[in-house]
Amino acid sequence: MSKLFSPITIPTSDGDGLEVRNRAFIAPMCQYSVTARDGIPTDWHLAHLGSLAQGGFGLVSIEATAVEARGRISPEDVGLWNENQVETHRRITDFIHSQGAVAAVQLAHAGGKASTGSGFGGTTTGSLDEDQGGWDTVSSSTRPTVPGLKTPHALTEAEIAGVVRSFAEAAARADEAGYDVIQIHAAHGYLIHQFLSPVINDRTDSYGGSEENRTRLVREIADAIREVWPASKPLGIRISGTDWIAGGWDIEASARLSEDLVAHHGISWIDVSSGGFVGPDGTVDIPVGPAYQAPLAARVRAAVGHHVGHGAVGHAVVSAVGLIEEADQAETILTLGTADAISIGRAALRDPHWAGSAAKALRVPARQNPIAEQFARGGW
Repeated sequence: MSKLFSPITIPTSDGDGLEVRNRAFIAPMCQYSVTARDGIPTDWHLAHLGSLAQGGFGLVSIEATAVEARGRISPEDVGLWNENQVETHRRITDFIHSQGAVAAVQLAHAGGKASTGSGFGGTTTGSLDEDQGGWDTVSSSTRPTVPGLKTPHALTEAEIAGVVRSFAEAAARADEAGYDVIQIHAAHGYLIHQFLSPVINDRTDSYGGSEENRTRLVREIADAIREVWPASKPLGIRISGTDWIAGGWDIEASARLSEDLVAHHGISWIDVSSGGFVGPDGTVDIPVGPAYQAPLAARVRAAVGHHVGHGAVGHAVVSAVGLIEEADQAETILTLGTADAISIGRAALRDPHWAGSAAKALRVPARQNPIAEQFARGGW
């Protein structure tokens, strides 16, 4: 029996757990397609995410969804910072559910990497001026997160509390919109990661300096979300396992944080990515290659335990992500116990039916192929 196409249960606080039909998850992927710039998902998002659910994935996650308007990466990002955005999100979750998949939302704040262009149509990917629809950005410090981006404002402790509230309020709207799972975005150099990493965080108050202080924000956000997020629904997080920079955030810090979040802050799914900053010379050396981040997932999995499938509080599902593109590659990662699930990104942009194709490649019986029944005549 294929490991990739066996069900998995993500633990929940109520002990029941949430069953996902298979271990092929869709990673959040920005579409930069909210042309009205109001944070409301469009028909593009319905068609895009709906096709992935039809294509057989077990869990389908919408892109980074801003908890504040100033937390968008670009003006064309999706959001959940007001009630006007909820109804269209509900339309998407309803369709994902109709295809037998689990609907997840990644709640995010870009911090100092916000207010940038999408690059679509030859536009800039750098900071936007106010007349281009840009805005002032915030971070853990005034250090630019990427060379060339505008200098952010360092959040005060009172302002940090406001960000925590924004995450909680967005989580309540995510529940109203019908999402089954929340993933907190704490990776890729965005706001939470800007607090975690000593590469950026040079604060001297209770949110800077020691590892305990630098991880305070993410713990507060997890706790605030858990207060409003139903106990029957899992709470997850995406982390950068390492900055790939000497003296930066590293895999051992990730393992310690993950263990604490699972044991004490209600996290039961950890997606392990990496990177997000550059070193003092403006570069970063990342050993990019097939499944290059899988060893990071393995280290985190060892830290948090892997008693998955039982709904046990205190354990978590760990997913691997990053250039995992072939069915046998994903199957091997799961069979070896490197991770519990696989997050697919760019490969799904090329083939929204990647899961159905992978099931066929792994010789899953046709009657068990998760592709939508309407596609059965296509030879799945």
